[in-house]
Amino acid sequence: MTTKLLLALATATLLALPATAAEKPPQPNILYILADDLGYGDVHVNNPESKIPTPNLDRLAAEGMRFTDAHAPDAVCTPTRYGLLTGRYCFRSRMKSGVLSPWGRSLIEEGRLTTPALLRQHGYSTACIGKWHLGWNWPTRDGEPASSRDGLGNIDFTKPISGGPISHGFDTFFGVDLPNFPPYCFIENDHTVGIPNVASPQQKGAFNRPGPMVPGWNLTNILPEITTRAVRHIEAAAASSKSKPFFLYFPLTAPHYPVVPSPEFKGRSKAGDYGDFVTQVDWTVGQVLSALTRTGLATNTLVVFTSDNGPEVVEVEIGAYDRITRYGHRSMAGLRGAKRDAWEGGHRVPFIVRWPGHVPAGTISAEIICHVDLIATCAALVGAKLPADAGEDSYNILPALLGKPQPNPIREATVLHSAGSILAIRQGDWVLIDGPSGDQNHEPPWFKQERNYSTNRLAGELYNLREDLAQAHNRYADKPDVAQKLKALLTKYKASGRSTPEPAPLRP
Repeated sequence: MTTKLLLALATATLLALPATAAEKPPQPNILYILADDLGYGDVHVNNPESKIPTPNLDRLAAEGMRFTDAHAPDAVCTPTRYGLLTGRYCFRSRMKSGVLSPWGRSLIEEGRLTTPALLRQHGYSTACIGKWHLGWNWPTRDGEPASSRDGLGNIDFTKPISGGPISHGFDTFFGVDLPNFPPYCFIENDHTVGIPNVASPQQKGAFNRPGPMVPGWNLTNILPEITTRAVRHIEAAAASSKSKPFFLYFPLTAPHYPVVPSPEFKGRSKAGDYGDFVTQVDWTVGQVLSALTRTGLATNTLVVFTSDNGPEVVEVEIGAYDRITRYGHRSMAGLRGAKRDAWEGGHRVPFIVRWPGHVPAGTISAEIICHVDLIATCAALVGAKLPADAGEDSYNILPALLGKPQPNPIREATVLHSAGSILAIRQGDWVLIDGPSGDQNHEPPWFKQERNYSTNRLAGELYNLREDLAQAHNRYADKPDVAQKLKALLTKYKASGRSTPEPAPLRP
């Protein structure tokens, strides 16, 4: 047999064989950075009038895609994190309003599929570094559930803590529950780092919830330490011989209060300590991006940067409204509302995505997306199908991330939740707030006058956001058909237990 014939036969055989795993594009690493209380207008690329420089976030947007209509499912912390990791609106859980209090028990239900658990099933290593605030099942000396009354005495810090990140799909965890709740210490996997055996000081805007603390605890050190750990994690992933793709969930503790920028960031902005803290958040993003570049992982890492809700207005010395009068900086940009509110400023957040060669660089998307979409999108990335009892409110937004034109919106509608009991539903240009007011913070009179807002006397609020992004003109009375349609859809979503279509049954 001639050499040419042998080569022809070999080539034909190779073409007939299915592609091997090595020939397929590798599954991307996924780095999800969640800022805490960062407003839509705090990022300079979203708000050219911002008094805060954010060069790393601006560069990330230039190298990827910026979404202008992205939403946290809730206007406060805990329920957004629940929705992000489970793909399920938190109002379906036991938590109907507010956030978990100190020592709150684990919120994610046992057995519920989470994004890290899904990815781990498909060969990913999974890590959480940063703020958790989804509850733990703290061991107590008397065997009773932990509560804020326990203080220094009843929590047994020598025992493992169940119900945290490693109980819900993460291989490893390092971070804090949250910076302003006890225990004041780092937690690694399922143990505290050290024993919190001294009482925290009482300082307004810092240790504002009394409780046990490890000796020498310094609030300023939290963000630098978790940044260092995230960088090390990326470096270790690059050096590993196991060549697993990784999912790193990196929920920051900033710019949430206590507002404690490191000394080298003081004066970096023109918006006071808060603005300086945001510049440190931007630096943190720069550190992890540099680590990806330095290790050669940048080209196959999907990076997402966003925030858990809008900017804080209370419990800080200079909140979002006061920053307008003192510094001329608008954390909510031209939106109405802030953290806790059902108005846009409470839940419309920065959202920037980069994946070189896949996400078109320097692009802007107006697609309506929500944090609950993460699990369905990750399922699409790994070729998985979600079971019927998982990701009930999660849509696959991968086509939007990849810049593929869609004939219709990806999401049928999006439910949004205030800190209280008020729900809103967004569909297309319209948003219905199912209550007399989206306000949960007592909007300042001077701000109402500046924006020409009036007090609503109707049962609900309805806005056309294409025409009225500042939500100044309530259309509830003159568009009853639109209000009724959205109300009916919201009722359906609440009753059915899901807002995505029922998954098709698997064929036998």
